[in-house]
Amino acid sequence: MWIDTHCHIDAAEFGDASLSVAAQAAAAGVSTIVAMAIERANFDTVASLAARAPNVTYALGIHPICIPQARDEDLDALRAQVEAAMSDPNFVGIGEIGLDFFIPLLCEPDMRAKQERFLREQLRIARDFALPVFLHVRRSQDQVLKHLRQIRAPSGIAHAFNGSFQQAQNFVDLGFHLGFGGAMTFTRALQIRRLATELPLSSIVLETDSPDIAPSWIHPGRNTPEQLPAIGAALAELRGIGVDAVRDAVHANTLAAIPRLAAASRTLDK
Repeated sequence: MWIDTHCHIDAAEFGDASLSVAAQAAAAGVSTIVAMAIERANFDTVASLAARAPNVTYALGIHPICIPQARDEDLDALRAQVEAAMSDPNFVGIGEIGLDFFIPLLCEPDMRAKQERFLREQLRIARDFALPVFLHVRRSQDQVLKHLRQIRAPSGIAHAFNGSFQQAQNFVDLGFHLGFGGAMTFTRALQIRRLATELPLSSIVLETDSPDIAPSWIHPGRNTPEQLPAIGAALAELRGIGVDAVRDAVHANTLAAIPRLAAASRTLDK
């Protein structure tokens, strides 16, 4: 079965259809979806969806695009909610967290500093609870790596990876996996396709980032986790190997990156 390691299934684009979207993904062979929190306001939302949908798990974190309105007490609330969630088998890690140096507002000096402070505090939570992290690294790979070297989370995923081969190796050397999704299905995405083709398959996991980063065959429409098997087939074609081989490899990689998935009370067998 396929695992979507990064999804925003509670996003406004899905309206009231989040549960049916999850069910459609399950019917397509997606055994597990990891739903990302992005701010304190949706911590309970992703947890509730996971409680109601048998193929949804969740992570808790504060996304860099939410940093401008975030408050320090949100970090305290995150730590408290993580501590409470450790007994929930649907809870699998800290995310989505990271740095974004693409959006102009977030590149302003004060906002860069605030992003880095929030990242470091969330890495400490991951370290303290021995949890993986789901990392947003848009135009910030080296800066994220710097903080990971100083505050070591046990594992995790660099989501929507689009860095260099050296940066990729640096993440792998720290025990991280690299997330690939719909972007690699575009023939013009030369660097991402080279990475997906030439990196060791053992370093790769798959994601949709739904409702964003739709694959080429539905772009510019709304992405859904139902697309993951076709994204996996695209990776198999790029690498010149069978779809089953890709599915089996990325399944094992995902369980290594997100250990609580292996212990969750759900069917993860291929």
